[in-house]
Amino acid sequence: MSILSNNLKISFFGESHGKYIGLTIHNFPSNIIIDLEKIKKDLEKRSSFYPGKSKRTEADEFEIISGYFNNKTTGTPLTIIVPNKDVKSKPYLDSIGLIRPSHGDLTQYIKYQGAHDYRGGGHLSGRLTVLYTILGSICEAQLEKQNIKVHTRIKSLHEIEDESEVVDFSRLDDNFPVSDEKVKQKMFDFLERLENDSVGGIVEAYCIGVPAGLGTPLFNSVESVISKLIFSIPGVKGIEFGKGFAITKEYGSKANDELEYQNGKLKFLSNNSGGIQGGITNGEVINFKVALKPTPSINKPLRTINYLTKENVVLNTIGRHDKTFVPKACHVIKSITAYAIYDLLLGDIDG
Repeated sequence: MSILSNNLKISFFGESHGKYIGLTIHNFPSNIIIDLEKIKKDLEKRSSFYPGKSKRTEADEFEIISGYFNNKTTGTPLTIIVPNKDVKSKPYLDSIGLIRPSHGDLTQYIKYQGAHDYRGGGHLSGRLTVLYTILGSICEAQLEKQNIKVHTRIKSLHEIEDESEVVDFSRLDDNFPVSDEKVKQKMFDFLERLENDSVGGIVEAYCIGVPAGLGTPLFNSVESVISKLIFSIPGVKGIEFGKGFAITKEYGSKANDELEYQNGKLKFLSNNSGGIQGGITNGEVINFKVALKPTPSINKPLRTINYLTKENVVLNTIGRHDKTFVPKACHVIKSITAYAIYDLLLGDIDG
């Protein structure tokens, strides 16, 4: 489903090559002035240039069509639409029935019995991450009023890893957020040299200033709330919180987050848990990493099938694609995380 019923109920609609894509937010508080300039800046970051970026260029000119009056939210459903203008559908129309390996083509044919819009991936396209960015920008503005900040960085791109500790989070307020400038240049150089192939990577997120006590045990733990949203982003293949899988190699004596009072204030001596214990925030920085696969569309012949004719075929690249979608995903992950935290602040769903 493209509807999520949390405190802020959201629904996404539209397809990659349709006339519009859009979202509706239900239960958003009234009398809120939406920072339209912030949304524009966040959309620019998502679509900013980097080596190997898709040649599809959209202005992302959004329009609020309901739930906003006299420059304030009304409390009724808030609907925002974005037109698709730079659309080139001919390659898809010329290849009906061809299954692009590792895309959602086959599964959509099976689920929707061929009725789906297959152009550019349709409803499953990364084009819809524009909506994540708009949603996240609106929520992030509300978080900032409570001194809560969400940051993301490109932790690794293929085999190039940024091993530096983040000291100055303001440095991550960048179109291509990498903590170490030298590593960033290596990533740029690598993408410039990369030909006829694609790569994935890891994005790391930090949520700073989140109060203790958010989330509920078991089925609505903070990890599950965030993970469900993260896995809705195209290309995500894994997530780990805190020390993640590496903690399996530690002894309990090193893995435990010990704590003490310092000048009357509770202080954790480490954050291997990633700011969450028992499914509930503990007041430390929420920290997690997200694994993203390589862009499946590459400029190399791939063996596949024509689902309609039941033939084996060799497929050449269809459409315009990124060498990597890690930089875009970095901003999208930040956006959907901001929504997750804001929704948790509005109250526990199950009491």
